[in-house]
Amino acid sequence: MEKLDFKTITNKEDLEHVIHKVEQYTTVRLPESYVNQSKVVGVFLHKKLVAGYLLVTTPQFRSLSFVPDVVKSSNAFFDNDPYEMMEVNGLWISPALKTPSLQVRVWAHLIKDIFLSRKKYVLLMRNSKNKCMEKLTGMANPRVLFQGPPNLMAGEKTHNTIEVAFTTRWSILLNSHKYLFELYKRTQKAARFNKRQKSLSNLEPQATEVVGA
Repeated sequence: MEKLDFKTITNKEDLEHVIHKVEQYTTVRLPESYVNQSKVVGVFLHKKLVAGYLLVTTPQFRSLSFVPDVVKSSNAFFDNDPYEMMEVNGLWISPALKTPSLQVRVWAHLIKDIFLSRKKYVLLMRNSKNKCMEKLTGMANPRVLFQGPPNLMAGEKTHNTIEVAFTTRWSILLNSHKYLFELYKRTQKAARFNKRQKSLSNLEPQATEVVGA
């Protein structure tokens, strides 16, 4: 079995690489100041960065900054101590992790880190149009705090419409088998598709590799 190395990234050059990767996979560039306040976990395969995520365990939380004040003033959740909260952001997984077991190990490590952070509430933010993430985050039985256009300050950037929700670390842990099984099904489906495509390619002897298409 191929070995994945999970490392906490702290040096400036590697953090900039993480920011670039998050932007590449989500189209959103996270502010350097925000990344610096996070626990940044990089996943390495053969010494190459292939996945990562950010855990923020102290205020200020990026997701909540996008929620309009009128929502904050009318929702009892915002009466909770923010130091009982944490935020997950910047999750990305490279196509280099082709096998179900490798992808499942990334999610399992993330779930472990969330639980060991010992925060009562876990904040989740996603692009409202991303149905894939809607299904995955929905497995933890989140409660939606806000859905709609984000409240942006000058110079900030995120998705045009967002959903900000919260769940608990216990809910994530108790429903973790759903995450892992869903990921396994998706990667198995992708593997079957790739196998069919490869078989079709083998039937076309004149086909050539295209580089930089």
